[in-house]
Parts: sequence; C-alpha cells; structure tokens
Amino acid sequence: MSRRSAPGGAPPRPTAATQRAWGQIDQTRLRDLLLAMVSIPSPTGDERALAELLTRRLAGAGLAAAYQEIDARQGNAVGRLAGDGTGADLLLYAPIDTLTVGTEAEDVPQVGPRLRPDLRPEGVLQGDRVVGLGASNPKGHAACVVAAAEAVAAAGLPLRGSLLVGLGAGGMPTNRRDGYVDRANSGQGNGCSFLLEQGVQADHAILAKPGWSVSWEEVGLCWFTVRVFGTYNYVGSRQRLPYRNPVVDAARLIGELERWFPEYTARHTSGLVAPQGHVASVRGGWQRTAAICPAVCEFTVDLRISPRTRPVQAHREFAAAVAEASQRLGIESSCELTLSIPGSATPPDAWIVQSCIRAWEQVTGAQHELDEAARTTSGATDGNILRNRGIPTARIGMPRVADPDGAEVDFPMGMNAASVPNLVRLTRLLVAATVDALTRPREEVCG
Repeated sequence: MSRRSAPGGAPPRPTAATQRAWGQIDQTRLRDLLLAMVSIPSPTGDERALAELLTRRLAGAGLAAAYQEIDARQGNAVGRLAGDGTGADLLLYAPIDTLTVGTEAEDVPQVGPRLRPDLRPEGVLQGDRVVGLGASNPKGHAACVVAAAEAVAAAGLPLRGSLLVGLGAGGMPTNRRDGYVDRANSGQGNGCSFLLEQGVQADHAILAKPGWSVSWEEVGLCWFTVRVFGTYNYVGSRQRLPYRNPVVDAARLIGELERWFPEYTARHTSGLVAPQGHVASVRGGWQRTAAICPAVCEFTVDLRISPRTRPVQAHREFAAAVAEASQRLGIESSCELTLSIPGSATPPDAWIVQSCIRAWEQVTGAQHELDEAARTTSGATDGNILRNRGIPTARIGMPRVADPDGAEVDFPMGMNAASVPNLVRLTRLLVAATVDALTRPREEVCG
C-alpha cells in the first residue's frame, strides 16, 4: 500500500516549516559525523565510546541528552527535544553496533582470509562515499537520525509533540561474543528493550535501517540447534567396531534442510516478507585430533518467521521437517529452539506510515512505490522490539550503494559504504516526517 497524500495524484509539497528545517542540514557536517562514527569501534557489547560521543552531539544541538548505561561497556544515547505537550511524541531510532568487530582475531576467517578495508573501523572518504565498518548499516542511518534531530532543533519550530532520539546498543542478531563480552544478552535488540524499559516512550516511531521505501512489517527469527547422534569411535577400529559417523549424517541432513528451506519460504511469503532459513555453523569432534569419530555433531539454523507465524508454530514446523528427514535418512537427531523473536507489523494505514510515505514523496517528487526487494524482505531489526512493545513503527533507510556499472555490491560492501547524497536524502526525509508528526495536535495524529 502506498497511498498518495495530495489530491490529483501529485506528490505533496513540503511545508514552510519543513523547508526551514531542511535549510539547517549541513552536508559536510553530516559526512564528518559519519567518518568519526565509523572510526570508533562499536561491536555488539562495546558501544560505550560511540554512544557517549553521540550523547555529546545531541546535547550540543540543544536536546536534553543522556548516556544510558547498560553495563560498564555497553549503553545507549538518548535525547529529547520537548514540545508544548499538545501533540504526539515521536521516537527516531537507530542502532549503533556493528555486525562484525573489525579485528583479525574475531572476524577472520569467517569474513574471508583477511580484513578488507571496508571491514575495518576506519572511516575513509572515497569520492562521495564514506567507507568503513558499519558506514551504511547501522552507522550511516544513525548519523542521519542525529542530523535530522539537529536540523529540527536548529530550525526553532514551535513543536506540539516531543522529539525523542534513541541510538541503541545491541541491535545486531548476535549473542555474546564468547571470550570478549561477559553478558549473554548483549545483542538481539537488548539496547532497544532497555531504552523502552527505562522510560523512553513515544506515541509512534521511525526506525532508520536500510531500504529506500517505507515499510511497516518485518520478519522475526527462531534459532535452532540440531544434534545428530552417532558412535564414539577411533579410525583404527572402524573395521572392527560399530561405526556411525554423525558428521557424515549431519551433512546428509543439512542437504535435506537446504531443499526444505525454499519450500518453507514459499508457504510463508505474504505481505512484505519472504522468510528465509539457512544453516549457520557446524560443530563436531575435537579440533586437536582427527583420529576420533565423535558421538554427536550439531549445527545451528536461523529460520526467519512471518509476523503471522508465532515462534511456537515455527518450532513445530521445523521440528517436524527435521524428524521427517531424519526418519527418511535412517539417522537419530534432536531439535532444540534456542532463541526466538516474533515478527511484527504496523497497519499500513497507520498515521506514522502514511506520514513517512508523504515525506518520501516530498523528497523524491514521485509517487511512493514498493519494489520487488521491499516486498520480499527477510531482515529482522529492532523494529520488532518497538512494535511488539506497542509502538506503531515505520521503517525507512538508504538504498545500497552500487558499483559504477550499476551492479549490486556484495554483502559486506552494502553494509560498509554509504554515499553522501543518500545520507542527505534520508536526513531530509526524516526531517520532513518529524516536522509533520510534531506540528499537529495529538488528536489528529493519534485519533
């Protein structure tokens, strides 16, 4: 759904208040903020230094800002620009932690044989691009949130509702970094959850995450550990003793699940989501010796779930698929649900969704459209935390950068490079939606 907001099919024109706030956006200042953010490492569980920088930046813009400590190394940056109390409050939110760490010790060989420049926490300007770890996702989006708040504050507009800014730790889909972070719940949206628990509440929210169209729903996720059982044995006794190698059987079962995942996706594709699944890691035996056949081999699975599927339903469906394939293969296995976050949806006709669509049309001068990628998403974000806590939430972000020939860049470059024109464009959109939301009486927005 992408309803036009002006009669006659023409995109809505920006108001004088929006144009006034747009005039406060400083492209160079925004670019330099992102360069500084990229150069401050903020892997999940270690966001403190970056959050403190952003707290100072929000305070310098005139917001009531505070660093919200979660533990000694992790915390959020929060800010508030107060309205007169007659309007609805809006939360602009973005996470600030990076998916990978930026060190050889933790990232290699999972990301490849070495760290490419875009995988290092070193902000570099390459033409009109900022390149470095997290330059697009999430730091480019967080920089746009800060710049939008700065512009609205500098414009000195009479606001009815209050603008809340949340820059959250722990937004990446990861558990504790073993050996580096002590707390088990350092990721999976824990910063966003803590933010809301500690009193940062709003009538609605805008989440800045990748995708240059307004969206209103996204997948959740279930993580599973599958164990395949065999016989503890020694290679020198294979010819004499019972031999059942669970590593081999796990590989056979993985092959069956890889054929099952597309079938699952087809069954659950609806709305804006096409939930995917994959096998993420395999563990079995001792690395110190190749002489022993282990008694068990286990692998982990991430299965994305539609907002219309409850985690318990996904658990039953996946467990049934594992059991059926295991029986067919003649192997013994078990399946355990180890993590679940429900998917979420905001009605597409919700006021904040329509406001973001109007802002998109003001910025682009075109009618809002959802391309194929926007209709088949499988990425989960802190939007699930916001919506599942009762806050209507719209999501909007930057498009991925492209190669000079127009070809799509690979996954890490899509995360780690942001074009300055796209940064400005997203900031303009966030400003337009913020002004729209905060200059109306509450009953018009929430009625």
